[in-house]
Amino acid sequence: MKESPGVVDLLGVLAYAELSAHARMTEDAASLAPSLADRAALSELAVTEFAHFRLLRDRLAELGADPAEAMTPFVAALDAWHAQTRPADWLQALVKTYVGDGIALDFYREAARHLDPSIAKLVDEVLVDEGRSKFAVEGVRAGIRADPVASGRLALWARRLVGEALSQGQQVASARPELALLLMESAGEGHTDISRLFAKLTEAHNKRMAAMGI
Repeated sequence: MKESPGVVDLLGVLAYAELSAHARMTEDAASLAPSLADRAALSELAVTEFAHFRLLRDRLAELGADPAEAMTPFVAALDAWHAQTRPADWLQALVKTYVGDGIALDFYREAARHLDPSIAKLVDEVLVDEGRSKFAVEGVRAGIRADPVASGRLALWARRLVGEALSQGQQVASARPELALLLMESAGEGHTDISRLFAKLTEAHNKRMAAMGI
């Protein structure tokens, strides 16, 4: 039996998010990492992203959905987000990995809160941190210690990331009514406006900013 469109949309957007994160981290590791150790660390995180993509792809197939078709509606929005937030240096790449990806993953986690436990468990599994926070936070803090002026520049970058992420999230939700319904349900019983959800996501973003010292 095929799963509901909202569940397929959620797994589809999450699958493409993981696939594109794998590609972007691999590129950043090769072009921006200042040392071989940093390149290896980010490449390892990229491998984890691809493993998460495979889990989602396989679950979509089990649910009777075509994984490529499930991902396709979200390609343009996510590709646009990555194009608009391409990091210029290693510290920007770390901030994007932690702050930009973090708020996006919070978005998907909230949407899964009221789903069947097996789906919610899968979403939690693919959104597990896997050392991403520690790696990014330590790298950014070290960069700021070496160059205190970088703090203001990175704060502006982080604000741009969250603004772009929320804008893309709103576009995706408005274009996919079934996915928007999952988000409304996560915002509260009978709540017809996702503004409260986005406020919650922004609060989590502010905590990440504080953790990085920016």
